Order: sequence, then structure tokens, then C-alpha cells
Amino acid sequence: MEIKSAKFLKSSSDNKGCPPPDKPEFAFIGRSNVGKSSLINMLVNQKDLAKTSSKPGKTQLINHFTINDNWYLVDLPGYGYAKTSKTNLDKFEELISNYITKRKNLISVIILIDSRLELQKIDGEFMDWCTQHEIPFALAFTKVDKLGKNEWASNFMKYKKRLTDYWGELPDIFVTSAEKRQGKEEILNYIEENLQYFVPPPKGAKFDDDDEDTI
Repeated sequence: MEIKSAKFLKSSSDNKGCPPPDKPEFAFIGRSNVGKSSLINMLVNQKDLAKTSSKPGKTQLINHFTINDNWYLVDLPGYGYAKTSKTNLDKFEELISNYITKRKNLISVIILIDSRLELQKIDGEFMDWCTQHEIPFALAFTKVDKLGKNEWASNFMKYKKRLTDYWGELPDIFVTSAEKRQGKEEILNYIEENLQYFVPPPKGAKFDDDDEDTI
């Protein structure tokens, strides 16, 4: 897939504020400071479409971007930022849960994992949650340029065991580096191949605040 245009559309504080579900949608999520904004910018060939920050927890809204005028890329708040208040954590969990489970045009969630770290409990819990709710997901390991091959292989084997023990099979997996522009083609090919699973709303459909179409 070639990215010809990528434009910020809107930020939403809840699921009801999201754009009408009239295009296929792919959401990116991960622990705070996993390199999500950098990866998104690399994918769309722009330096600052998604705002990057050295401070974890910067993304606190559902951010929609229109790609090639025919699909949405969604930047979701990072999970597991321990320095924010419990009230905010609960708010983010509810925001993410409502979006993922109710957004009917969501094709897949791409979960970003820091390749430098061993399996983190919160990442495993989020993958389990997606599995339990039958949410299609893929894994994108970030920052692979920051560690050696042996260290990466060891970390990956632990993830592989965790996934196969719980789920029985592996999801699609991408090895990425925003700095080296690694993994771009693989992720975009994955998105292109899955665009076919979008079911367009009926012609003339209207959408209410709960993201449900009516005729």
C-alpha cells in the first residue's frame, strides 16, 4: 500500500464523539512511551502527524486520521501509565474498552510492544482481554534497533510461549523500528489485505450518538 495522503480528522473524548463508522478503521495502542507516535509518523511518511513526547501519557483522547481518503488510522491512549491518577486510569480504561468493543467499523487493533523488555504483565492482560472479547489484533514490536539479535530472540520466545499457551496460535507479528523505517511495508500490507473485511453501512444510513446506524 502506498500512503498518498494522511490527515488529522479529530480527537474524541469518548466513543460517541468519534466520526461516523463509514470507513474501515485500524487502531494502534500500547503501553505509554512504547513509541506509538513515532511508528505512526513513519507509516504515513510524516514527521509530526501524531504528536510525539518524551513524557508518557501524552495521548489522552481517541485521535482519528484519514488515510488515502478511504480508511481511518486511530491513535488510542496508552495503557498502564502509573503516574497518572487512579481516576484518570479508570477513565482511560473505560474509554479504550468502549471504543474497542463498540466501534463496528474497527477491523483490527495493532498492539505495540517494546521489544527491549521481557513480557510485561499489563501487555499480556490486554492481549488476553482482546482474545476474550474476540477482538482481532496484531502485534508490532517497536525499537528493535535498540537491542542485539540474541536479546530480541530471547524476548520474542517468551512472548511466543505466552501467546501459544493461552491462545493456541500466534497473531500477525511485525518487527519494527521507526528510526530505521523497519516494518513499514509489512504493516501497510496487513492493513491493505484486511480492508476487504469492512462492511459499508447501508446507503442513506444515519448515525446516532451511540454509533448505531438507522435507516
